Amino acid sequence: MKIVLDANVYVSGLLTQRGNANQILAYWQDNRFELLVSLEIITELSRVLRYPHLVKIHKKSDAEIQRFIHLIQKHTTLVEPVEKVAVSADESDNRYIECALDGGADYLVTGDKKHLLPIGVYRGIKIVSPVVFLALAQLDSK
Repeated sequence: MKIVLDANVYVSGLLTQRGNANQILAYWQDNRFELLVSLEIITELSRVLRYPHLVKIHKKSDAEIQRFIHLIQKHTTLVEPVEKVAVSADESDNRYIECALDGGADYLVTGDKKHLLPIGVYRGIKIVSPVVFLALAQLDSK
């Protein structure tokens, strides 16, 4: 199974030791799915994790953030999207859809209730919340 995670899933996973996003990151570390990223996703994640209001919560140093980014780069499949889309009203969200399309993802997992989740399915890629993805991943493992 191939998936793309929205930056908000990574951030949520780092902010709480429990919860759906953290469980998804644990599944990734257990190699239960193939995680797809693009340079645009890595760049956005690196920027978002350094937002001062988030640093106050996750309390990660710049070096720890860099190690996390390096871990993602090392243990994911890098996709270089060719096709550009304009599906989401939030232009940055389109980078996730492009990565999912060109990487052949089964799922795009996001907490974005305003722009991404309402799309539902785009060209065969299911856009789901972390809780829905976990339920589907547990069904797939049975």
